[in-house]
Amino acid sequence: MSPAAGRPGTDRPIDVVIADDHAVVRDGLRAVLERDLSVFRVVGEAGDVPSIARAVNDHKPDLLTLDLTMPGGSCLAVLPQCFAAHPELAVVVVTMREDPGYARQALRAGVRGYVLKEAEPAQLLQAFRLAVAGGQYLDPQLGAVMVSGHGGHGDQAPLSEREREVVRLVALGYTNPEIADRLHLGERTVKTYRARAVEKIGVSSRAELTAFARREGLIEDPIGISERLGGPPVRP
Repeated sequence: MSPAAGRPGTDRPIDVVIADDHAVVRDGLRAVLERDLSVFRVVGEAGDVPSIARAVNDHKPDLLTLDLTMPGGSCLAVLPQCFAAHPELAVVVVTMREDPGYARQALRAGVRGYVLKEAEPAQLLQAFRLAVAGGQYLDPQLGAVMVSGHGGHGDQAPLSEREREVVRLVALGYTNPEIADRLHLGERTVKTYRARAVEKIGVSSRAELTAFARREGLIEDPIGISERLGGPPVRP
């Protein structure tokens, strides 16, 4: 589908793809956007990272609303593919992540807006319109923290202890079900920890994740790791 003629938001509605792995969030954003169909028109949705690129390629939207943590890889790492398919695309992150480190990563990746999910509908719509017009929008409270130089963790948000454990086991070759069994977690919970870690680290493949784990010394002592997790020694 080729982009519609005319200026989005002025001569025609702004075409939007909503990317979030929770259907209830997608439904909520759609409801906000479709309050005035003359301004916004939802043309597609994506529930995982691979479907983001497909939706952008198929629909050539003016705007992509993007959650930061979704199954199937790194949400930010897929953006170059999206921009290659549609250079005029504006991206606004809609997330629960309040750490300035996430915002910095997103802005470096070409995102034009960063809004928290707790924002009022009017704030969301303001961010969307500004991004499509070529501007940038940053959640005011988060922006104040970034300008002050306080808060956050530099360029990369730190991994939690559980995220580090999941990264170790992924690097050692374990599957998600195996990790869930070893850590006594649900498989969906493991996927969430893995997706968060991938997003924080900024990688898009197992090989890159393994390289990170080696650089950070997470798999220098696989026997000790396995024993601590209650299983037999495991070697990479």
